Amino acid sequence: MSSNQLPDYLREEILLHPEKRRFPPFDLVRLLGTVFEPTGGCRICILTDFDDPAAKIKGFAFLDEDGHGPQKHAYQFFYQGLLNGGHAALGTSGGGIFAHRCTHGSNLDLEDEVWDVGGNQLSLDRDIYPNHDIILHIGTFSATAPLTAKCRQFGFRGATMHGMNEVILNSGLAVNYDEVSADAERIRLAMTRADSVEIDFELEDGRVLTASLDLGGQEAQKSHGLCKGRTPDIANLPAGEVYFVPRDANGQFPMKYEDGTLGVLDVVDRDVKRSTLIAGNQATIDAHNARLTDDPMTGTLGELGFGTQVLPVSHQDIQDEKVLGTCHLATGRDDHLGGDIVPEMFKRHENSTHDDILFAPHKTPNFNLKEVRMKRGGEEHVIIENFRPARYVMDALAEGR
Repeated sequence: MSSNQLPDYLREEILLHPEKRRFPPFDLVRLLGTVFEPTGGCRICILTDFDDPAAKIKGFAFLDEDGHGPQKHAYQFFYQGLLNGGHAALGTSGGGIFAHRCTHGSNLDLEDEVWDVGGNQLSLDRDIYPNHDIILHIGTFSATAPLTAKCRQFGFRGATMHGMNEVILNSGLAVNYDEVSADAERIRLAMTRADSVEIDFELEDGRVLTASLDLGGQEAQKSHGLCKGRTPDIANLPAGEVYFVPRDANGQFPMKYEDGTLGVLDVVDRDVKRSTLIAGNQATIDAHNARLTDDPMTGTLGELGFGTQVLPVSHQDIQDEKVLGTCHLATGRDDHLGGDIVPEMFKRHENSTHDDILFAPHKTPNFNLKEVRMKRGGEEHVIIENFRPARYVMDALAEGR
């Protein structure tokens, strides 16, 4: 099949305007049935997070307060959805919802204390992990890394869906994950065993920064949303990504901080060494440099990822990093990805996060992802051009359809 025969969601006009892609209504049974294929009797529970979990979860007190968007979606679409027909349709049971203390950091380990809706304090290790087959984490921050470690210890499967909002519910969680998995596998096969990747970033002043990442011919991995069978595993939803754990990295790449400050990061031997101001607040740059000096592991590159789906902007990186034509780097912990950076290597526990740096038109409009090149087996292929998937990727998506 040629690339001009691709399905509607990969057509040129949809790639240019992904918000025009049409999705079916969110369907909890379809989502959990496709992702997990749960067998009869599977026990499911939901985990969420609050700063004051005992008070917020008791009697669902958080429902009467402003905010708590992801937690309210967890209650309405997952907790209520399971109780009101979901369990019957899936052949599952359980469905309790439990709250732990908010970690205030991406992929930080969870404290063991957890509370139920009656206000009772329980233990994750004693009461939750060993007594459930499927655990859904829907909260403020990602818990993929700690739950990946725990699922291998206790044998459950699960999914993490932090930052859930209405856009994500109606697009990234409404897709057919068999199709998402197949597309991710097509791109994975086109990129696996890459020797290296070079990324050119074009700044507004015309400068081009280049970051070079050594991948050492490793097998590419995929976040594809399926968590079927009996093997303990955690899906990160929305899914749709091909990723590598860099062996080495050198060069420069731009960074847009939360306050809008722009900086250039210098990378030597896989580590971000320093940030230099382009525009914005020098104090933001100084704070980052102080953190790098105090705990250098916070600047170690732990991931290079590429989106494989066509999805609308949700303003949550959990979905937006899965968009075809974007890429992201991540610093910090990467043991959940098969890497060698573990929490014990950081000077402080609160630093052992996994922090994505997303390059996407809506997130980083101050610079262009001019070109991404992959070198593999003596050949070079362009993967992304100007935030668009290159012909090599589109041909890979057409392969085997």
